[in-house]
Amino acid sequence: VTIDSANATLKYGVAVKCATITPNKQRVEEYNLTEMWKSPNGTIRAIMDGTVFRAPIIIDSIKPVVRNWKKPITIARHAYGDVYKATELRVGKGTAELVFTSENGEVTREKIYDFECDGVLQGQYNKDSSIKSFARACFNYALSVKQDLWFSTKDTISKKYDHNFKNVFEEIYETEYKEAFEKEGIEYFYT
Repeated sequence: VTIDSANATLKYGVAVKCATITPNKQRVEEYNLTEMWKSPNGTIRAIMDGTVFRAPIIIDSIKPVVRNWKKPITIARHAYGDVYKATELRVGKGTAELVFTSENGEVTREKIYDFECDGVLQGQYNKDSSIKSFARACFNYALSVKQDLWFSTKDTISKKYDHNFKNVFEEIYETEYKEAFEKEGIEYFYT
């Protein structure tokens, strides 16, 4: 059902999704599930190349809780790989490394941590092609609803992973969207 709904969303360009619970071991037992199903949100995002927008449904007869909010806020979420496709390990004492073997066989390795006790590891990834798709989806959405686009990453902490998102957005904005944003009188703002 989740896969069918994601494919229908691609076909029709819109969907309304209710909140879901990704099962853990307790939920598998509680609801008699046949397996510990993956995140419905992760499944939907993977089919849609990682991009989902959460936009308010505005009804004149329902006033917002914060009365001085006059403009809607839309949240865009990208999760192509990230934590949704992460590889995880429970480890004991030892050395954790990140290893990458290039197409031509060149090996790059970086030490992550020398574990002096038990712990956990998580490796996640993303692709430039998916980040570019996310950026274009955000810029196109902002233009379609004539809404400013504010973008933020933790690039001060994640100097390669998150910083790559910042660079991709900036490049695509400057080369493909700046003129259209200026024409519509909307702003792209990185913070």
